[in-house]
Amino acid sequence: MTSARLGENISPVEVTNVSRHGFWVLLGDEELFLPFTEFPWFRDAAIGMILHVELPSPNHLYWPDLDVDLSVESIRHPDRFPLVSRPGR
Repeated sequence: MTSARLGENISPVEVTNVSRHGFWVLLGDEELFLPFTEFPWFRDAAIGMILHVELPSPNHLYWPDLDVDLSVESIRHPDRFPLVSRPGR
């Protein structure tokens, strides 16, 4: 059995920081910011639920505890993907 060197990131996706304005996701070598104003589904979520993110395919992120599925492109360019539904509706 081999293991990764200590400190090496072996996860393809990771939430690196959460603030009152949003959170950052590290996807490979790219860090993306998800502001709560653009992605309101995360605003009232517990930190543990935000941290639990999966990469089911190279261009999609999924938060199973919140049942939120987002394309990476919608995070990079939220202006191209108008918000259709709001949480709680």
